[in-house]
Amino acid sequence: MLPAIFLDRDGVLMENRSDYIRDWSQVIIFSQAITALTSPVIKKYKLVVVTNQSAVGRGLVLAETVQEINDRLAMIIRDAGRQIDGIYTCPHTPQDGCDCRKPKPGLLIQAAADLNIDLAHSWMIGDAWSDLLAGQAAGVPKLAILRTGRGSDQLSKPPPIGLEYSVFNDLSEALLTVQDPTSPNSTTDRID
Repeated sequence: MLPAIFLDRDGVLMENRSDYIRDWSQVIIFSQAITALTSPVIKKYKLVVVTNQSAVGRGLVLAETVQEINDRLAMIIRDAGRQIDGIYTCPHTPQDGCDCRKPKPGLLIQAAADLNIDLAHSWMIGDAWSDLLAGQAAGVPKLAILRTGRGSDQLSKPPPIGLEYSVFNDLSEALLTVQDPTSPNSTTDRID
């Protein structure tokens, strides 16, 4: 079993859009994020994207279009020198009551089962409290919220009670703190 770095997609790897990313022409990738994923230490973790895409459930975009966007993103990351081990998408709206929409842990738990992931030594990095709550609910101890995407807005609100997390400006900064998972000191403390 290997630990994973779970990443939200919109706001972490690419710019968020309030009206949803509906096709590839609207994608603006954070180049620093892609470069950061090629760090040698990061390669000791599985890399998994977990993303809520309620635009599918709202009828604003086809599931096939979301899959195409995910595939193209994975190809860009692969061309930069890093393989994505899995991309897990929740297509449901908040009203659907599914188990996979973050803050519920379904996407992470499914990925852990499919990819033999050690959740107890993994990371969850996102731009919203719901990302971190999903990680916490799945048993992921290392939680980080970024100021990119919705992060600055989320950080202006009180955090969920009992949530221990780190704050970083962007994915590149967050990944600098990731340690070799086999190191006895591979922990993180909350930083604001």
